[in-house]
Amino acid sequence: MYQLEIKRFLRSKGMVSALLTLLVIGVLSLCIGQQFVQKQTQAQAEIARFQAEHINRNVQFFDKEMGLLLYYLRFTLVNSSHPLNALSIGQRDVNNSIQSLTIRGLENQKYDTDLHNPVNLLLGNLDFSFVLVYLFPLLIIALSYNLLAEEREGGTLRLLASQTGQVSLFLLRKIGIRVLAIGLCLLILLGVALFMFQLPWNAETLAFCAIALAYVLFWFSLSAWVISWQRSSGFNAAMLLAFWVLLTILAPVGINAYLINRYPVPEALSVMVKQREGYHEKWDLDKAVTMDKFYAHYPQFKRFPLPDKTFSWLWYYAMQQMGDDESRAATLELKSKLKQREESSRRLAYFCPPIHAQLSLNHLAGADLSNHLQFLEATARFHEKNRLYFYPRIFGDEPVHNEKWGAFKVEKFQAAVPINWFSSLGPLLLLSVGLLGFGLYGLRQIKIEH
Repeated sequence: MYQLEIKRFLRSKGMVSALLTLLVIGVLSLCIGQQFVQKQTQAQAEIARFQAEHINRNVQFFDKEMGLLLYYLRFTLVNSSHPLNALSIGQRDVNNSIQSLTIRGLENQKYDTDLHNPVNLLLGNLDFSFVLVYLFPLLIIALSYNLLAEEREGGTLRLLASQTGQVSLFLLRKIGIRVLAIGLCLLILLGVALFMFQLPWNAETLAFCAIALAYVLFWFSLSAWVISWQRSSGFNAAMLLAFWVLLTILAPVGINAYLINRYPVPEALSVMVKQREGYHEKWDLDKAVTMDKFYAHYPQFKRFPLPDKTFSWLWYYAMQQMGDDESRAATLELKSKLKQREESSRRLAYFCPPIHAQLSLNHLAGADLSNHLQFLEATARFHEKNRLYFYPRIFGDEPVHNEKWGAFKVEKFQAAVPINWFSSLGPLLLLSVGLLGFGLYGLRQIKIEH
C-alpha cells in the first residue's frame, strides 16, 4: 500500500513540480543570504583598512593638540555576524552593525545607520527563514487539503474502506508520505546551507534545524485537523488558507499594533536632540556649573583644574559629557520600552507559530532586537572606555606623537546566543501534538456511506 501511494504521489506532476519550485526558491534564498553576508564581511574588512588610514592621516594634520585630534578621530566597534545570519537576516539589514565613534557625545552618534533604499526595505529580503515561514506552509496546504475529500468526491472511499479496513490509517499513510517529501526538501536545503556557509555543527545549528522541522510539523498537524472535519476539498482549501492569512499576516500586524500602543517608544531622534540641546546650552552657562557636574561624574579628573582661558579642551569635552548625562533619562526610557516590547512579543508569539518560529530563528542567527540592544550597550561601554583612556591625555596636554596610534584596531562584539530548548521547541511541539490528536480523533470518526 505504501509503495502504491508513493508511486501515485510521484506520478502527480503538479506535486513534483511544486516541490522542485520550492527547492529552487530555497536555493535562491540561500544565495541571497550569501550575498548579504558577503556584503557584511566586505564592509567589516574595509572599515578596518579605513580606520588605519583615517588615524594616520589625522595624526599627520593635527599633531599639535591632543584635544583637536580626538575631535576628529573615530574608533570602530563591529557587531560580528553569526554564521546562521545567512539563513535568517532578521533586523541586520536595518540596524547598523558597524559603529565608528569619536569620543564626543555618544547619543548623537549611536543611532547613525547606513542609508537604505526604501523600496528594498519595503520588499524585505527573500532569506531562508522567509521561505520556511511563509512558503513552506502554502505547499503543505496544496499537498494536503484534499487528501480525504478527493477520495470521497471520486467515489473511491468505500472501495478503500473495504480493502484497508481503516480509512484513518490509509489517510495517515498519505499524510506521512507528504511529511517525508516536505521534510526531505527541507533537509536538502539545510544540507546545502551547511555546505555553502560552512556552518559549524553546534547547538545553535542543531536548534535552527529542529525549529524548522517542528514548524513544518505544526502545519501538517493543522492540515490533518482540518481534514478530519470531513468537508469538501474547496472548504478545506479555504479554511487552511484562512489560517495561513490569520497566522502569518493578521496576527503579526495585530500584535505589532498592540505593542506599539502598549509600549510607546520615544524616537531615537528625540534622544539625540536632548543630547545636543544639553550640550549647546552649556556655551551660554557659567563654566563652573559645567565643570562641577563633570567633576561629580568623574571625580578622578579633579586633578585637572580648569585653565584660565577663554577655551579649553577640558571644558569642551565636559560639555559633551554633560549632553550625554542630561539625555540619559530618555536613553534609559527608550532602552526599557524596547526591551519590554521584545519580551512581550516573545510571550505573545507562543500562541502564533509563524511569529514564534521567526523570532526563534532570528535569535539563533543573532539578528533580533535583543542582539541589537546588546550591541548598543557594548557601544556605550566601548565609547566610555575610549573616553576614560583619552581624557587624561587631553587634559594633561600630552604630545600627540607620544601615543602609539597603530595599536588602535577595530574591535569586535560577539553576543552570546543562549538556547532555551523548551521555550524554542515547546510551543511548536505542544500545538502540533494537540492538533494532531484532534485530527486523529476526527479521522477515526469517518463514516462510510453505503
